[in-house]
Amino acid sequence: MNTIASGVQEIRVSDADGIFRVVYIARFKEAIYALITCFSEKTQKTSKSDIDTAKKAYKIIIEERNK
Repeated sequence: MNTIASGVQEIRVSDADGIFRVVYIARFKEAIYALITCFSEKTQKTSKSDIDTAKKAYKIIIEERNK
């Protein structure tokens, strides 16, 4: 998910109820950070609002790590 940031990945599971995703980054030694926890979609495309939410979460994580 380079549209969010380098190194951001997603886990996607599909079943009869829809597509469920977790967006995360695991490039730091100390932790795996979930940028968006499990959410459901009816399409394979991630919505702009979910991408924006993940970008904000990523920015907060980077700012906190740099303190």
